Amino acid sequence: MSTQAVTGLPAGELALVQRVQQLQALIESARQVAAGMPLASSGTAAASQSGAAASQSATASLGSTAAADPSDFASALQVATEGEGSSYEAMIEQAAARNGIEPAVLHGLIQQESGFDPSAASSAGAAGLTQLMPGTAASLGVANPLNPAESIEGGARYLGEMMRQFGGNTADALAAYNAGPGAVQQYGGVPPYAETESYVTKVLGYAESYRQSHPETTGALL
Repeated sequence: MSTQAVTGLPAGELALVQRVQQLQALIESARQVAAGMPLASSGTAAASQSGAAASQSATASLGSTAAADPSDFASALQVATEGEGSSYEAMIEQAAARNGIEPAVLHGLIQQESGFDPSAASSAGAAGLTQLMPGTAASLGVANPLNPAESIEGGARYLGEMMRQFGGNTADALAAYNAGPGAVQQYGGVPPYAETESYVTKVLGYAESYRQSHPETTGALL
């Protein structure tokens, strides 16, 4: 899939797709070197060194998942997703525990909101890992939304409030996080907005993927 073909995706998802494409390109270069095939650029010593570097980079990027089939986009997507979020797992688990929510759901929310880019910012003014709006961030005591620890804690606190407000219904809480609690109250559940329906579906999908790769957290409020 070309970058041009996915430019309509949200920034977080586009960054993730581009990451997958980079990994796939590295894997292909590594395969060519291993098979003794000339790289597309040239057959010179410089090209061989470049291919070797690509091989090392691909191995380092994929770690223990290097044996996975790179032609399987879903597998590559999962590898990239887990890699992006691994640096924040401890923060996510601790913030989830403090706010009575499931770590997998918070992980999924961050994946959808920012693709785990702590400097992510929207044209509307939302910023950070959990894409808090300035007013919401201030109400939650978040002084710097671009600080990963503050953003994760603030997002977890707000999602926890929405979970309590909507009787522990995860889909409704996520819809409220995206569209506002007023919209959820008005429609008695996830409002019929295409963006919000897609948002809830994607967050729940990311959460389920996280549960499968982290079975020790399944069903637990750590």
